[in-house]
Amino acid sequence: MQTRRRIFDDLAKVANSAAGTFAGLKDEIEALVRQRLEVALNNMNLVTREEFDAVKAMAIKARQEQEKLEKRVAKLEGGGKRSKPAAAANPAKNKAAAKKKAAAKKK
Repeated sequence: MQTRRRIFDDLAKVANSAAGTFAGLKDEIEALVRQRLEVALNNMNLVTREEFDAVKAMAIKARQEQEKLEKRVAKLEGGGKRSKPAAAANPAKNKAAAKKKAAAKKK
């Protein structure tokens, strides 16, 4: 009986040391895979989250400025349309300008 107990104790020690070895091996494999993935991702020229967020903020700001400028241009163009009816109010000038254009086309 003593020898059987001793054999079971030895087997338990071997199993415990094997489990510890496998746990260490698991940690080493994870570290190696993580390192290889980092190298592969760095070679792909991918952007980091911080860079992406910075460019996204710049794009949002540019979009807001563009919309602001579009409104300003629309307002300025709207002001230009108001002056056209004033020019149309003087038909004599318009007829003279039309005659000059027609004469220039004939030449």
